[in-house]
Amino acid sequence: MKKLITLAITAIMVAAWSASAFAADVIVYSARKEHLIKPLFEAYTAETGVKVKYITGKAGALLERIKAEGTNTSADLFITVDAGNLWHAAEEGILTPINSAILEKNVPSHLRDPQNRWVGLSVRARTIVYNKDKVSPEELSTYEALGEAKWNKRLLLRTSKKVYNQSLVASIIADKGEAETEKIVKSWVANLSVAPFSSDTKALEAVAAGVGDVAIVNTYYFGRLLKKNPDLPLAIFWPNQKTSGVHTNVSGAGVTANAKHKKEAVKLLEWLSSDKAQGKFASLNMEYPVNPEVKPDPIVETWGKFKGNPMNVSKYGEYQAEAIKLMDRAGYK
Repeated sequence: MKKLITLAITAIMVAAWSASAFAADVIVYSARKEHLIKPLFEAYTAETGVKVKYITGKAGALLERIKAEGTNTSADLFITVDAGNLWHAAEEGILTPINSAILEKNVPSHLRDPQNRWVGLSVRARTIVYNKDKVSPEELSTYEALGEAKWNKRLLLRTSKKVYNQSLVASIIADKGEAETEKIVKSWVANLSVAPFSSDTKALEAVAAGVGDVAIVNTYYFGRLLKKNPDLPLAIFWPNQKTSGVHTNVSGAGVTANAKHKKEAVKLLEWLSSDKAQGKFASLNMEYPVNPEVKPDPIVETWGKFKGNPMNVSKYGEYQAEAIKLMDRAGYK
C-alpha cells in the first residue's frame, strides 16, 4: 500500500513538473507601471504555471521598439493606457485580431476594438472635481457648461499635451463635430484661472488650495490624493448625466502581430478580463473593472454610480489628430 501511495505521489509530481517544463512563457511589453501588473502576473503564474515576463516603459517608446524589432520581437502582449494609444498601436500594425468568446462576454463592446485588435481591461472616468467650500454641486451640469460666464477664472485644466485630454476632446468632436467642439474648448480656455497644469494631481491640489474652483481629472488621481489627505475639500461630480454621460477611457491590451506565444497571450488576456482578476486589476489603481459582473473597489464605490458615455472608445483614436489641431487653434496649451 505504501509503495502504491509513493508511486502515485511521484506520478503527480512528474505530471506537475512536465506541465511546468513545457508551459511557454508569455512576454509582455507594458506601459502600465510595474506595481500595477506584477501582482496579477504572479497570481496568474501561481494558478496556471505559465510564467509572465515583462518590461515596462512609455507607450510610445514600447510601440516603436516593437516596430523596430519586427518579426524578431519578444513581445507577445502589449499593454498600455488610453484608447487613443491602443488605436494608434493597432493602426501601426503591431497588433493582431483575435477571436475570443470569453473576451466578448467579459468586456462590453464599446470598450473593445471593433476589429478585435485590442480590449479594455479597466475603465477610467474623466470627470469634474470641485472645491466643496466654494461650489455647490447644483451649480454643475456638463463639461460644456464649464465654458459659461459663471466659471470665469474658476476652471483648472491639465495640459493639452496629455493624451487623456486629447481623447476627451476627440470624443466631443465625434459627438458634436469640430465647429461646436472648438467653441467649447475656446470657452474653457477663456475661463482658466491659471495656465494648464502638467498633471491631474497638481490641478487637484490647486482646486483644494483655492487657485480655482473646478477641474477635469481622472478619478483615480482624486482617490490617491484623498487617500493621503482625506480632509481636502474636494468632491466628485458626474457630468452629462442627462446627455452623453461621463467620458470614460480604458487601459487595455492586444496580442502582437509577431507574437511567438499567441495562444498563451490570448489566455492571459482572457484571464485578466475574468472575475478573479478584474477586481485586483482595477483596484490596484482605483479604476473601474471593465467586466460588469465585478464590483469596483469599496473606496471607489463610495464615489457613487454614474452613466458613462456609450461611445466606442476607438473613436478617441480616430479623432485624436483633429483634437490636437483643434486644441492648438483654441489656444489650449
